[in-house]
Amino acid sequence: MHFYQADPSLENYWRGVILFGNNVASYKFALAHALYDLHSKEKERITMDELAHPFSQHLCRHLEHAPKQITVKSSQFIDACSRFNRGEISEDDLLNVTVKRGFANVIDAFHNVNRAEIDVRFFVDERKSHKGIRLTDAFFKLTETQQFQNLIHETDARWRLVERAWEMGVSSHLLAIEYDDTQQILFTRKNDRRVDITSCRNSLNGYQKGRCFYCFRPVSLASGDIDLTDVDHFIPWSARDYVANINGVWNLVLACQNCNRGKEGKFAHVPSQLLLERLHKRNEYFINSHLPLRETLIKQTGKSDIARRSFLNTAWQSARNNKLFHIWHPQACGDELFDHARFLSAQCAAIF
Repeated sequence: MHFYQADPSLENYWRGVILFGNNVASYKFALAHALYDLHSKEKERITMDELAHPFSQHLCRHLEHAPKQITVKSSQFIDACSRFNRGEISEDDLLNVTVKRGFANVIDAFHNVNRAEIDVRFFVDERKSHKGIRLTDAFFKLTETQQFQNLIHETDARWRLVERAWEMGVSSHLLAIEYDDTQQILFTRKNDRRVDITSCRNSLNGYQKGRCFYCFRPVSLASGDIDLTDVDHFIPWSARDYVANINGVWNLVLACQNCNRGKEGKFAHVPSQLLLERLHKRNEYFINSHLPLRETLIKQTGKSDIARRSFLNTAWQSARNNKLFHIWHPQACGDELFDHARFLSAQCAAIF
């Protein structure tokens, strides 16, 4: 898959699982969060009893605000989580059901993306031999990366987007995910009522692999961090009189503070055509990750690759034609995150 082939790091293989794996239930997100919780114990082997507690607790927490966590009509495990939330069964009863029913498919399917297993395994199924799973070196190395804390925020944001889509029905409602520039959150509307979904930063960061969209500098999602990323309009907000729906998800990227508002920052400049091509590829990641940002991007930019390229080119040219806007392209501070890495890096070096 191009997403992690272009930058085959452990973080991006993990992101491939979270962002692009097929979802018929939210169990994959709950399992990811359970593994995040357990990593501090530095245990290689995790029994299903040990895994059951954080796994079920994360699902119980999400059920409190989003009752639909699975696409089938019923699930004994989800029913048990709901009953626990209502105080009808004990925690021991919940854990027993979790061990028996909660892991039926998620252990086997976790590493599958686009109907094939990724090249890296973060755990090995040892339920038959040791009644649990064995965490691999790849997982422990993942927890030591600079991006690990970002992955936790990204997983929860993806989970909230998916469960909101299931609750509201993608085809009829979630075609219009909107952005609140003041609070920097994504929201939609249900029966003329605004429904907040999740942080815009957390939702977009995984698709940019934890880097600034423009210069590839690592960015953070932690509030108060010196490297906290900005949410930026690719086509500048000042071009709103010339470009329709400039506040759409298609036009939102995450940028380091230097690129967004530093001495050599973008400000009201129009990014180069090389960066426009990068935006198209980033948006195609949304399309390939299925619901719900897929539906939003299709509605905003077009049903086909050709239509989406045409939409972006028209928006870019509309902004460019106004004499107030000049072309901008930053110096790269890291490796290219998308396709054709060496080709694009060489071009940028030659130009700038």
